[in-house]
Formats: sequence, C-alpha cells, structure tokens
Amino acid sequence: MTTIATDQPRAQMALDAALKRGPSHAYLFRGPRGAGKRVAARAFAAEILASAAEDSEDARRRALLDPSPHPDLVWIAPKGAQHMVEEVREQVIRAAAYRPYEGGKRVFVVEAAEAMRDESQNALLKTLEEPPEFVHLILLTSEPAALLETVASRCQPVDFAPLSVEAVEASLTGDDPDEIAAAARLSAGDLELARLLLSEQGRALREQAIEMDWGAMLKNAEKAGEEAEAAVREALEEEKEAGLKRSARDIADASKRAGRRCRTELLDLGLSLAATWFRDLAAAAAGAADVVYNRDRLSQLHSQAAGLDPSCAREAAELVQDTRRRLDLNVSEELALEALSFRLARELA
Repeated sequence: MTTIATDQPRAQMALDAALKRGPSHAYLFRGPRGAGKRVAARAFAAEILASAAEDSEDARRRALLDPSPHPDLVWIAPKGAQHMVEEVREQVIRAAAYRPYEGGKRVFVVEAAEAMRDESQNALLKTLEEPPEFVHLILLTSEPAALLETVASRCQPVDFAPLSVEAVEASLTGDDPDEIAAAARLSAGDLELARLLLSEQGRALREQAIEMDWGAMLKNAEKAGEEAEAAVREALEEEKEAGLKRSARDIADASKRAGRRCRTELLDLGLSLAATWFRDLAAAAAGAADVVYNRDRLSQLHSQAAGLDPSCAREAAELVQDTRRRLDLNVSEELALEALSFRLARELA
C-alpha cells in the first residue's frame, strides 16, 4: 500500500481506516494550501482503483502518475479563478454514470472545490447523494467555508493540518541551508509556497518586500496576472476547438478572473513578506534573533535593527497588514501602496 498522507498522521489514520472498511462514496479533503491534500488524494485514488483491478500493481502505478493515464481516474482543476460549469457537468456529473473502463471502480477528484460556482455545486448534489456504487468522489478545498453546506454535509471530512517547519524544510532542496530554513518558516506550513520562495520569482519578491520597492512589486504582479490571463485564455480556446462548450464571453470572463486572482495573490504575498520582515526587525531589535523567520538575512536584520525601537517595527508590520486588509476591499492598489510608503516613512523616521 502507498503511504497516503505523508506528515499528516491524522489524515493517514482516517484514510487507512476507510480503505480497510471500504471507502465511502464521497470525501472532502480540507486544510490549508500546501498541506499535501493533492498528493494524498492521488494516493488514495490509486488504492481505491488498485483494490478493484485484476492487476493491482499496474493500476496503482498508472493512477499515481501525474497526469494519470488511468481511464477511471478523472481529475479536474480550475484553469482560471473558477471551475467552468460545463466542465463539472460533463467531466464529473455525466461521466459518473458510465461504468468503469477497467476494473470495478471510478474515482473523480475535484481540485480547489471552493472554486465551483453555486450552480455547479447544486448540480453536483445528486451525484454526491446517490452516486453509482462504483463511483467515489474526492473534493479538495483550502476554503471549506466557501462550499455550500449541502455539498460539505454529503462528504466524509478528512482534515489536513499545516505542515511543520521541519517537514517543509526536509522536503526542500537547494544550495543554501539558511535560505531553505527561511523559506520553510516564511511558508507557514505551505510546501508549495516554500518552493516558490526558493525560485527566481520568489527571491525577487522577497527582495522587493525587504527593500519596500512597492512599484516593482506591483509591476511584477501585473505582469504575472497578464501571463496567467493569456495562459488560461489559450487553454480554454484549445478546449473549445476540441469540442467542449466554451462561449467567447465565458473564455473572456474566466481569463480575466484568473489574471486578477494571480495579480492579487502575488501582491498579497509580497505584503505578507514585508510584514514578516518588520516582525523580524522587532525581534532582532529586542535581542530575540533566534525566533526570526528570515534566517538567511540575519546580518541585514541586525544592521537595520541597530538603534531601532522594537515597537516601531511592530507598528510598521501592522501598517502593512492594514494595507493588505484595504486591498481586500478593492481599493486602488497603487494608491494603497503609495499611502503605505508615506506611513512607513513617518513611522520609521
């Protein structure tokens, strides 16, 4: 049997028990991003398919591949900010009525289930409530509150906790141990984020946050948003050409949502990194350098913290967090960052 939920003992125990007694028809894997839900879902699906296959090892091997060539494993993820309604209808609801192509089971995985529109979630209710006996559905979500209660209540919940710093650090690779340690701590248990922080894009974002280069941060976020919008538009156009129902309006709306989401998420991450830098400055100024997150910038922290009142650094961190909250209200990003620059200059003068 495959290890299903590495570093998630509670989820591992629940899924092992489910396989032993016979898996339920629907599961909701819920927990923060980067906690291993996607990997666990693939391993769990592989075990379900292997249990009903003539050649269990071959079925497991194919199901574990990403993307998987196993015909009875259907995996959908939103190409933009939301799942397309027709995609959920065609690839999950209607497809669930067909018997397995091989073996005795079919597994449907919906990644980022919170990105389904209410129309899709309501349409999925009957499949969740009365699926064919050979069908198993696994919904993954980092925002369970965004799911309709009627959907969540029809699924067996499997909870995933944030990964420990040690678990994240052990999963990372790189040449600089201090940078790896910093990425693990800055990620707050999100392995995907930790890997991003070790990339060229992540390093640049950290530098902009530390230097308070809001203009460059906004420019790069806008560029990333444009690239995401173009990529989603291209993918949806290809699906339209392949025969899936895609109106020009649906494609335009989904593409714009994807670009906007990418831009705002990257900008929010940059501000979060800036707030953490000020938090670390307060720690360094108070003589508590052992608790800082930016382990690879200790000398820079000590230099900037020299003669700094820790309360000023803490207030600066709160100003950044306040700007993050303002951006949630759809205020002008450029004006909000300009105001933040003036407020920080006054606080740290």
